[in-house]
Amino acid sequence: MALNIEAVSEALVFASKAGADPAKVREALMGGLASSKILEVHGERMIKRTFDPGFRISLHQKDLNLALSAAKELEMSLPNTASTQQLFNTCCANGGVNEDHSALVKSIELMANHTLTQ
Repeated sequence: MALNIEAVSEALVFASKAGADPAKVREALMGGLASSKILEVHGERMIKRTFDPGFRISLHQKDLNLALSAAKELEMSLPNTASTQQLFNTCCANGGVNEDHSALVKSIELMANHTLTQ
């Protein structure tokens, strides 16, 4: 789920920075194989900037930490899970610990120096 939220974040910020309307891009993606519940629900939250918690970033971090700890015990790597956890850490460092996990988009926006509302 976290990786899907991250992918939607990247896609919408990329499209927006390239000059496309993120709402229209979301709508177009919803009509094809890229369609998902994450794109539908969280993509809309990202565009509308509604980050009131449904599932808090702090809780998602707890779950990702459990997965990363289990992977370490199994002597395996979960590189994308680890990088997504770092994006959530960025949100927390910028005051978003109690926001909905769709606020992960803010980390991507920071790195792009662009918000979806611009």
